[in-house]
Amino acid sequence: MWPLYFLLNKILKTDDEEKDGDHMNVGAGCCHFELSSDNRIGHDAVLPRSYFVQVLHINQLFSWDCGLACVLMALTTIGINDCSIQNLAELCCTTSIWTVDLAYLLQKFSVRFSYYTVTFGANPNYSGETYYKEQLPTDLLRVDMLFQKAVEAGINIRCRSISGEEISRWILSGKYIVIALVDQYKLSQSWAGDVIVPGLYGNDGGYTGHYVVICGYDAGADEFEIRDPASSRKHSKVSSKCLEEARKSFGTDEDLLLISLEESRKKQNYSVL
Repeated sequence: MWPLYFLLNKILKTDDEEKDGDHMNVGAGCCHFELSSDNRIGHDAVLPRSYFVQVLHINQLFSWDCGLACVLMALTTIGINDCSIQNLAELCCTTSIWTVDLAYLLQKFSVRFSYYTVTFGANPNYSGETYYKEQLPTDLLRVDMLFQKAVEAGINIRCRSISGEEISRWILSGKYIVIALVDQYKLSQSWAGDVIVPGLYGNDGGYTGHYVVICGYDAGADEFEIRDPASSRKHSKVSSKCLEEARKSFGTDEDLLLISLEESRKKQNYSVL
């Protein structure tokens, strides 16, 4: 009944026993880029103890557009300033935003990125989650189709789990920022009172999918700096332990969009059509 999900994830389980870096690489084209040392920053690289990318904090407008706000933060960071959340919403054409939708948005702006996930396609096992059960039945076909067309669209999808150490090294290199799917309830209980959009905590503490931008890391404190589009805080810090729990929660598929600042900043003359 779920051929795409079960077929490809069976392949992932087999490949998981291998010791090479990436389990599956789907897509190559204008958005593809390679990290050094088998898609990771080399362990012998000299990295600072802390690094923070200046990312403008942008608030979401509704309960569903946190991902669009994160994409907009990424675009402004690399110098694309003639865009708005409304523009992105028009390009996206849905209010049920998945990470693959965000990947297609980044691709439209020729942003250099890689998409990491542990699930290729929509996961039908989430049908019992309150957060998913309303939209999942109608989204399954649409999301699976987007994944299937990823190669043609030039979207680089890598199916494997990413460790917190890898994220910290990416950030400390100064070359990347990350858009991550997290369980908002697990991530931001400490600043729940600062949430600007009503209703984001309305499911009795169950899984709440939410996107944030990871833009800094302090090795001494073992903390990441994030931009949370649902928070009134322009600068938020979260422990690596808390972030790991939030982004690896059941429901996230450990989705990450690794955005290259170096490559993308070389682009010029962007415009929203």
